Amino acid sequence: MTSAIDSLMSFIKSLGVDQLAVIAVEDIQFNEDFRKQCEQNSCGSYNKNWMCPPALGSIEELKEQALKFKQGLLFQTVYQLEDSFDYEGMQEGTENHTKILRKVLDNIKSTKILKEFLPLNVGPCTFCGKCTFLDGKECRFPDEAVSSVEAYGIDVMALEKSCGMSYNNGKNTISCISLILF
Repeated sequence: MTSAIDSLMSFIKSLGVDQLAVIAVEDIQFNEDFRKQCEQNSCGSYNKNWMCPPALGSIEELKEQALKFKQGLLFQTVYQLEDSFDYEGMQEGTENHTKILRKVLDNIKSTKILKEFLPLNVGPCTFCGKCTFLDGKECRFPDEAVSSVEAYGIDVMALEKSCGMSYNNGKNTISCISLILF
């Protein structure tokens, strides 16, 4: 691995992530079923966000886009919940994880460690308080917009297992992941 990637990984670890791995993009398993969950609007963002289906494009287009990259950095944070119904805790964990991803992306942009990269996160893009998709306007910040791993049809459980990460981190926890392809 290059010293630049080692440096980026050290930075990511310093932000308090629980697990971090370099993956080969060719090992990613794509599964249309994850995209179908988007279509069932399980997170409430289907047809409401530029970085979510259907605005994001077809699963085949996204798979082709992802496969242009050779490697990825996969990182996970784990948050304790009061109980398995702690929706507020789940939201807070997702927001905290997204803040970590934003720090990583700011670092990548300021240091120019990666020339081309594709960041993917947990859940829908939340960069703007309200997505302009709802107003029929173009995305105001396309360079900051981030889609979800699931919207790309990536099998997160298989991906985590392939690099030795735990998918389930115990009772009353939420595990959040981000994947930066480069």
